[in-house]
Formats: sequence, structure tokens, C-alpha cells
Amino acid sequence: APADALAQQAKPMVNIVLEKKGRAGKQATIITELLADDDALKQLASELKQHCGTGGSARGGEILLQGDCRDKALQWLRERGFKARII
Repeated sequence: APADALAQQAKPMVNIVLEKKGRAGKQATIITELLADDDALKQLASELKQHCGTGGSARGGEILLQGDCRDKALQWLRERGFKARII
């Protein structure tokens, strides 16, 4: 799977952050430190959004998921070989 291949070339630690500011009071889960080209990042974001059952986007080396999906994202990334942590 594309996620497994990306895990092999990812940085040592992927960060998962919950952001509340600048979003009209809405929460967003942001996954940073992903080293991937745009196509691979979009594919990874698509799989993550489907797993979490939410919307989101991928750009600038980050994946943004709508709402608080930290725990689901952490579990999903670790199952695919990423080293991840919640900040």
C-alpha cells in the first residue's frame, strides 16, 4: 500500500497536533513532518480521511483533518509503520 511505502521514507517522528485557533472556533487535527511528494500526500490524506470519517486536505507537507481525530490518526499511522506522537 502507498502508506506503507511512505512510512519507510518518513522522518523519524510524525507529529499530530490539535489546532483550535484561527478556524472560527472549529477544531482541526494537523499531521506534520511527513516527507512525501504531493501525490503521495494526497493519497495518504484520502486514506486517513476515510478511516477517520471526516473531511480534510493535504498541502505543504501537512495533512489537515476536520475535528479532533488525534487518537484515530495515531493508531492508523502506527499500524502502517509510521512513528507518530500526539503533541
